[in-house]
Amino acid sequence: MNQRWLKKIIVAMLLLGLLVLALGWWQHSATISMIAGLITMFAFCMGLAIPEWVGYRFTFWILIANIGAMLAPQWFRNIGEFSLTNSWLMLIVIQAIMFGMGTQMSLRDFAQVVKMPKGVLVGLSCQFLIMPLLGISLTKVFPLPPEVAAGVILIGSCSSGLASNVMTFMAKGNLALSVTITALATVLAPVMTPLWMKLLAGSLVDINAFKMSMDIVKMVLVPILAAFVHEWLSSRERRTRRIIQGLSFLAATWITFLMLGGWRWLIDIWVDPTENFLSVLSIPGFFGAAIVFGFVYHHAVGVFPKLKGWMPIVSMLGIVYYTLVTTAFGRDQLLDVGLVLVFVTFLHNSLGFLLGYLASRALGMNRQDARTIAIEVGMQNGAMGTGIARSMGKLDTVGLAATIFGPLMNITGSVLANYWRQTADELDPLK
Repeated sequence: MNQRWLKKIIVAMLLLGLLVLALGWWQHSATISMIAGLITMFAFCMGLAIPEWVGYRFTFWILIANIGAMLAPQWFRNIGEFSLTNSWLMLIVIQAIMFGMGTQMSLRDFAQVVKMPKGVLVGLSCQFLIMPLLGISLTKVFPLPPEVAAGVILIGSCSSGLASNVMTFMAKGNLALSVTITALATVLAPVMTPLWMKLLAGSLVDINAFKMSMDIVKMVLVPILAAFVHEWLSSRERRTRRIIQGLSFLAATWITFLMLGGWRWLIDIWVDPTENFLSVLSIPGFFGAAIVFGFVYHHAVGVFPKLKGWMPIVSMLGIVYYTLVTTAFGRDQLLDVGLVLVFVTFLHNSLGFLLGYLASRALGMNRQDARTIAIEVGMQNGAMGTGIARSMGKLDTVGLAATIFGPLMNITGSVLANYWRQTADELDPLK
């Protein structure tokens, strides 16, 4: 079929899906709404076949996952007695996402701070001020259940993610600045995210800021450390390689000790270990596992060089997975607050882009850097938000905003990046 006609058919099906959805909402008919979902999902599936839309394929997969989970949530909640949102499984999925992100980063990214200190400072300030304050402001204006409102603040308090780097590249922004801000924001997240949650959401939901900080370290910093171990082992400096090899041996010994009963022994020597104490006690084990995994991954890449190129795909598949299961898990609550929460999330995302750009320009950044910072501000780390909500045991309430924010920001970010890409050549690099 002619590509032009296929695009027209897809657009027509999407419009038809929206009309049928509106009819279902007006008639309060679940059957009609399901038909609308099927039409829309089929349209997105057809869109995957159009080469010109290759830049939107990840977004299409996210949307297909969301629609599928809304239509048949029971398929994506459990396999027998095993929950697909099991805490260890979700932690591994999120760590896989972060590891894939880490393989696209480098220690050289942190050195960029010296080359562009003003841009990095402005970017980080906008990142950790605009979105949290926007989040609390929106929850004051729109009526949301307390735990759902806490989720809006949570996604605003997270760092930016790998998607912001992709969108910056598409927009012909300052990619070095984008990657540097993402890297530093990720490192700062264990401090900044719990701090904002305690200050802004402490009255809405019980917040254990210390445990949240430890959870973020496990979800974000540990897998990125594993990726950096691979980079260190690839170093030309023989001394660096030997140090990492020695640390890998010690880490493997520590992990073996824990697996053979050491963990239970460490717990038993304390009369009444608290939750915070156990969180701290587990950190050396996680860091040890990161070093061992990075060591194994480095040698696996030596045998299978294509493995490194697969890591961004692993991240994308991980994002599709957590989108699928978290949407299925919180589907009923999402239907209760759906339209309001979607609108709040859209405003949160869109105003993040706008205020990030305006604040950057007001602070003296040129237009290319301001566009870069705007993308960093508007695009948050949805996997981190979902993981934190899961560790709090409130995936179906606190996790809803992160579930919606992820696919929505990919749509708005793609549109904005493509628009800025078309006008990038008109920019004066000095203005």
